[in-house]
Amino acid sequence: MTCTRLALLLAGIMAVAPFGHAIAQGQRQQSPPPTQATPPPEAPPPPYEPQLLELAEIMGSLAYLRTLCGGKEADVWRERMTALIEAEGRTPQRRERLMSAYNGGFRAYSATHRSCSGGSQEAARRLAAEGDRLARSLAGRYGG
Repeated sequence: MTCTRLALLLAGIMAVAPFGHAIAQGQRQQSPPPTQATPPPEAPPPPYEPQLLELAEIMGSLAYLRTLCGGKEADVWRERMTALIEAEGRTPQRRERLMSAYNGGFRAYSATHRSCSGGSQEAARRLAAEGDRLARSLAGRYGG
């Protein structure tokens, strides 16, 4: 992914803060047929991988909380995560890490927030602010 494309993607990710449901939830990954060769080793991840995974987790958390609290933009987070995976998921392993981070954030909040409360709304506000800060930092540092 080019630096400019990454910057545009990151700028759009947190532009509207509240969206959706877990990506690939309930989907099972299929193993390659036994006759296929093992894929080549994965290239080293980019230097911004930890921050990108953190952003994916935040997006999953927001997806759950905004859906729980009836946010009108609930599907937006899932769509943005899909765009991030399409842009940054260059290998199956990388796609899996991004999806796992998103789904982990979604599951973490679903385990502790069963109904929309003041705490749920405050958590969503804080997560949106942190996601915005992180996206801006990534775009500024790696977006070219």
